[in-house]
Amino acid sequence: MQIFGQPNYAFLNLLTFRILIVLAYQIIATVVGWHIYELTHEPLALGLVGLAEVIPYFCCALFAGYAVDHYSRRLFGVFACLMLLLNALTLAAVGAGWIAGNPSLWIYGSIAITGVARAFISPSYSALFALILPRNQYARASGIGSSVFQFGLVIRPALGGILVGWSGKSSAYCVAAGLCLCAALALLSLRVKEPPPAVSAPIFTSIAEGLRFVFSNQIVCGAQSLDMFAVLFGGAISMLPAFIHDIYHYGPEGLGILRAAPAIGAVMTGLFLTRYPINLHAGRWLLGTVAGFGCCMIVFALSTNFWVAGLLLMLSGVCDGVSVVMRSTIIQLATPDTMRGRVAAINGIFIGSSNELGAFESGMAAHLMGLVPSVVFGGAMTLVVVAVTAILAPKLRRLGLHQLH
Repeated sequence: MQIFGQPNYAFLNLLTFRILIVLAYQIIATVVGWHIYELTHEPLALGLVGLAEVIPYFCCALFAGYAVDHYSRRLFGVFACLMLLLNALTLAAVGAGWIAGNPSLWIYGSIAITGVARAFISPSYSALFALILPRNQYARASGIGSSVFQFGLVIRPALGGILVGWSGKSSAYCVAAGLCLCAALALLSLRVKEPPPAVSAPIFTSIAEGLRFVFSNQIVCGAQSLDMFAVLFGGAISMLPAFIHDIYHYGPEGLGILRAAPAIGAVMTGLFLTRYPINLHAGRWLLGTVAGFGCCMIVFALSTNFWVAGLLLMLSGVCDGVSVVMRSTIIQLATPDTMRGRVAAINGIFIGSSNELGAFESGMAAHLMGLVPSVVFGGAMTLVVVAVTAILAPKLRRLGLHQLH
């Protein structure tokens, strides 16, 4: 495979790991959403799935970042793959009825383990990314990495929905387990020279150093906060099973189509940005596309046509694709090599956990306000977040990527 005009097999291995682990995790997420709603028929139960994952993720993320910075980047990624593999097999057993007890409690418990595993994935990937690529290739590599990530998001919901519809939930969980195993093998075969273990600073002192860096840097903190609050309020994906059941009246295949739609838009955007990376007015592009994402969510909530909803979700993916590439490039360029694991972990708390907290917020809002009004409210709040960030983070608003090289 040619990357940036020359073979880069280490980067190819890293991308293979990323797409496989994304496929595995997202298949589990798709099937769990269908599984729990099938058991409860309650939107709040979908929100509780996010809460069950985010609590252990919060507890482990900073310690995972410390471990990656001070020890092996690669082996902690393998550890996360194996945890997800065991989790998928447990969920398969629950789906098949092989485990006695309340299936909802088993699902929530398994998702909690998923949160622990996820805490190690992003720091490992970010630290390895910086080891195998020079700085002047970060923007294009971020575009490729985003496309690979979103390609996994395109395939996984369709695959998850089809497997559930054709052969049952346990089959889908078993496919995810197999993908976890392949991801671990891809990472083990990665040829990269890791630096020697860093001097072991006291763990809490080291974590505090990473936190001080993030919160004292207006550009990094502003980019992370923008995406965190936008996803927290604007994400409607966790409510799709309810839209499918109650508004569009489709089966699990329809859920797969709608969950794939945002990723299709993001894949196209990532491929475009690989060829034409944004350097000028990066901050304005970031703010503008997050605002566009919020507008798409508002119109999506008001739509009653399945295919119009799919188009709006695809447009939201275009907006999200730009913001993801911009944010990841900014953070990679602005972060010192010695604290990439900790910064990635903090970024994961800002961004990754906001998906689960957003799922909980969406479920609670739908429970209190109704399904459609809750998504409209979330999209409106996203626009408010963009306006506030533009005012409070002027350095981010005026940022061009050339300022960080």
